[in-house]
Amino acid sequence: MFDENYKFTTVERFLKYVKYDTQSDEESTSFPSTEKQKNLSKNLSEELKSIGLKDAVMDEWGYVMATLPANTTKDVPVIAFISHVDTSPAVTGANVNPIIQRNYQGGDITLPNDPNQVIKVSDNPELKDMTGFDIITTDGTTLLGADNKAGIAEIADAINYFIVHPEIKHGTIKVCFTPDEEVGRGTEKIDLNKLGAKYAYTVDGSSRGEIESETFSADAVVIKFHGKNIHPGYAKGKMVNSVRVASAFIESLPKDRLSPETTDGRNGYVHCTNFNGTEELTTVKFIIRDFETSKLKEYEDILKQLAEKTVQQYPGARMEFEAIEQYRNMKEILDNYPVVMENAIEGMKRLDITPILSPIRGGTDGSRLSFMGLPTPNIFAGEHSFHSKLEWIAVQDMKLVVKLIVEICKVWEEKA
Repeated sequence: MFDENYKFTTVERFLKYVKYDTQSDEESTSFPSTEKQKNLSKNLSEELKSIGLKDAVMDEWGYVMATLPANTTKDVPVIAFISHVDTSPAVTGANVNPIIQRNYQGGDITLPNDPNQVIKVSDNPELKDMTGFDIITTDGTTLLGADNKAGIAEIADAINYFIVHPEIKHGTIKVCFTPDEEVGRGTEKIDLNKLGAKYAYTVDGSSRGEIESETFSADAVVIKFHGKNIHPGYAKGKMVNSVRVASAFIESLPKDRLSPETTDGRNGYVHCTNFNGTEELTTVKFIIRDFETSKLKEYEDILKQLAEKTVQQYPGARMEFEAIEQYRNMKEILDNYPVVMENAIEGMKRLDITPILSPIRGGTDGSRLSFMGLPTPNIFAGEHSFHSKLEWIAVQDMKLVVKLIVEICKVWEEKA
C-alpha cells in the first residue's frame, strides 16, 4: 500500500527542470547535439547523490546513471527506468514559464502570454477526464518540456520514495537519463554494460494507462537533385534549375495518401522534413515510417521512382538517392520477453489504472535499446500536446506515475 501521507516531490522537481533550456539540434554532428543539455544532466547527477544514490554520475557524453541497491534477498532482475533530458528542436525551450491551472473545471484553456494559443478540448479529449485536476501549462510562448522532464521528475521522486520507505522490498533499480532522444540519437553513446540492467522502461508516454510495446520502424531518405547554373540573363536553353526539379518532384507525391496528414492508426507515411537548395543543388529530406518494416522499402521505392521520373523531364538534371536506417519496431524484440509488459500491466491494475495498449506512431529510446539487448517498453508520463506551445500535464497524473514506478518494482520483487 502506497503511503498516502508521502510528500511528493515530483512537481517541485519538474518546475525546476523545465527552467533549463535543453533543446537538442537535429543539424548538429556533435554528441550531445547541444552542450546545454549537460547543464541539467550535471544537476541531476548531483541531485541523485543528494537523495542517496552514491554512484550517480554524468559521463562525458551527458548520460546520467545511478543505482538504488536491492534490499531483498531474492534474485530479482535488475530493472532500469529511463527518461531523456532534451526537448524538441521544433519549439523553443528557453525561458519556460510554467503555470499551474488549479482545480480545472472544464473548457478550453487560453494561455496568458499569447491569446492565440488555446488548449482546446476538441483537440485534447483527455481533458474531459481532468475535472478537479491541477493542469500545468506554458504561458503560450514556449513548449513546456513535460516531454520528457516529467518522466525525469517522476523517476527521481519514485527513487526518493524508496529511500524514505526502506521497508519496501525491491531489487536493484537503475536510473538513466539520456540526451538527444528527440533527434533520434539518444542511445548513440550509451554504455549498457555500465548501466547493468536486464530490462528497462522508458517513462515517456502520454495518456494515463498507456503502455507501449510497439513503435514505428523508421528510415530516413535524402534525395539530392543536381541542376546546372548559369547567369539568368543568358540562361535560355542552358540552365537547369534544381529547385524547380525538386519542386516538381514534391508536386508529384500522392495527395490523398502516404503523408502524415492523410494517415492514422496503423498506416505508415512518407514525410518531407526539409527542402533546401539553389539552382545548382537542392536537397530534400524525408522520414519514412510504418509498423511493418518491410513496407519501408516499398515507400522508398515509390520515392525513388518518382524522383527518377521527374529528372527525366528535365534534360541535364540528375539525382542521388540515399536511404538510411533509423530504428525498428521494438515489438519484434519485446514479444520474446512478455514478462516485462506483464509486470507493468500488473502494477497498473493494482493501482486501478486501466492499461491502454497502443502502438506509438513514432519512436522512443526503447526501440533502439530493445534491439541493443535491453528490452524496453514505454509507460505513460502524463505528457500531452508535446512538441508545441500547447503542451500540458496534470499534477495528479505525475503523482500516479510515481506510484506506478514503485508498484512495478514491487511486482518484480514479489514474482522473483
